Amino acid sequence: MSTIPTIFSETLPSYTAVGGNKRGAATGLSAVLLNRTGRYPRRTLFQELEKNGFDYIVSIESSPERYDVEELSGAFPFVRFILLREPIGPGEQINLAVSELPGPLFFVLWNDLRIMAGGGAVRMAERLSFSPEELKKSEGEKSPFRRLCTIPVIQNSRFETLPTLIAPAVRKRKVKTLFFPPLKEGLPSLYPFDGVGIYDRERFIRLGGFDGTLKNTHWQFMDFGFRAWLWGEEIRSSQQVKISYNGDVPAEDNTAEASYRRFYLKNLAPVFRKDYAHLPLRRFPGYLFRSGEDLLAAWDAFSESRRWVSLNRYRWRGDARALTDRWEYPGEKPGL
Repeated sequence: MSTIPTIFSETLPSYTAVGGNKRGAATGLSAVLLNRTGRYPRRTLFQELEKNGFDYIVSIESSPERYDVEELSGAFPFVRFILLREPIGPGEQINLAVSELPGPLFFVLWNDLRIMAGGGAVRMAERLSFSPEELKKSEGEKSPFRRLCTIPVIQNSRFETLPTLIAPAVRKRKVKTLFFPPLKEGLPSLYPFDGVGIYDRERFIRLGGFDGTLKNTHWQFMDFGFRAWLWGEEIRSSQQVKISYNGDVPAEDNTAEASYRRFYLKNLAPVFRKDYAHLPLRRFPGYLFRSGEDLLAAWDAFSESRRWVSLNRYRWRGDARALTDRWEYPGEKPGL
């Protein structure tokens, strides 16, 4: 069984880094570029990102056949190419890119996305920063930025706004996700759709990033989002940044398998009492019955999660039921 990571850099894979030694701008915002299958004009894409004024760009090269990396690294010295030695999921790719970035903010994008509005990196960073007056009023604020992650308005290739705000709902101990369009500024989302958003790097690392032991991307993103909100962080939308897909919108696989079971133990099963969370032993019989695992395997998984919850118990601000009960739905709370 893979051990639940307790620090951000615990599960980073092996890789090779090429280029990226020159800073392109001084806005405080860098770009993380994830690459989906398909051929896209990379030179044009890097030119567009350069025009937007990002400090650095980290491009995760998921394909083993990238013969243009050396040429592109010479043409774009602010781009750092990460050559993977084995395939990893999007969450792990983001973790890896963050380990290579020095700046305070990073914008996760895919190679089939284009920035349509936002005013460039400098304006994006300014909007996410507290003013000196605001920082004075909030003496307990540790970060100069407003939140863990800000998600843009996302459109399809026909420039229709997609329902990318994700709300949690739990019914009969099963988690559901409800999708809404971002109709106004600052609406909450459980996690950033497709991983896309502008993240506070320090908060991201402090949270532990994405859990690479969850191999299903949907449950990896769900785990990140639940952990963020349960530990007091926020993921909210912005109307001032718009991006669009060039092709089809990716579908998510939410099959309840091993990744779901770990997600459940880390996020849905813990109970919050007074000022800490714990995973009570009374949860084990139900987990054993529903997991389909044998007794020993189920107990190992439950015990590992119980130790992880205990280690982080004072970081919780509530449990999953309280989170879903107080969620800010854009309009009337839907019936389930």
